[in-house]
Amino acid sequence: MARTPGFDPDAVLLQAMDAFWTHGYANTSPARLAEVTGLNKSSLYNTFGSKRELFDQALARYQQGAVELTANFLRGPGTTRECIGALLRYLTDNDLARPYPRGCLMVNTITEFDATDAEMARTLRAMQERSIAMLAERIEQGCRDGDVRDGIDPRAAAEFLVNTLNGLRVTTKTHDAATMHRIIDTALTML
Repeated sequence: MARTPGFDPDAVLLQAMDAFWTHGYANTSPARLAEVTGLNKSSLYNTFGSKRELFDQALARYQQGAVELTANFLRGPGTTRECIGALLRYLTDNDLARPYPRGCLMVNTITEFDATDAEMARTLRAMQERSIAMLAERIEQGCRDGDVRDGIDPRAAAEFLVNTLNGLRVTTKTHDAATMHRIIDTALTML
C-alpha cells in the first residue's frame, strides 16, 4: 500500500512556484526550496522529481491560474477595450502593489532561459499562444458586437497585446502606475 505524504502537494507546489517567481529558476536552490516548503530535499524530489520537474509543474500551475484570471476578465461586462483594459490594469496594479514587483513568471522565464533549451522554448511558446488565442477570441467577439474598430485583424491585435503585456510586466519593475497606465491607454487605442 502506498504511503500518503504528510503534506499537501498542491500547497507545496504553490510555495515552490512563489520561490521560482521571486528568485528565478537559477537562483532558487534546492536548499531554498526545502526552506520555503518546509520539506527536506528528498521529500521534494520523491514527490515532484528533479528541480526542473518541480519548476515545470510550478510553471504549468502558474499558467492555469493565469488562464483562469484572463478568462474571468475577458468574460466580464463591458466592451472589448474595457475588458482587456481591466485585465492589463489589474496585472500592472497588482505588480506595483508589491514591495518588489516581480512581474510575470512566464515572462521572467522567457528572459532567463535561452533558445538553446528547446523544450522550455516550446512550453513558453505554447503558453503565449494560449494567451494570444484568448485575446483574439475576445477581439473577434468585439468585431461581431461592433465595439472594436473596423478592419482589425484579431490575431495581429492579440499578438500586439500579448507583446505589450509582456513589456508591461517587465516595466513595472522600474516605473510608476501613471506611466504604466499611459502605456496601457496607448495600447488600447489600437482596438
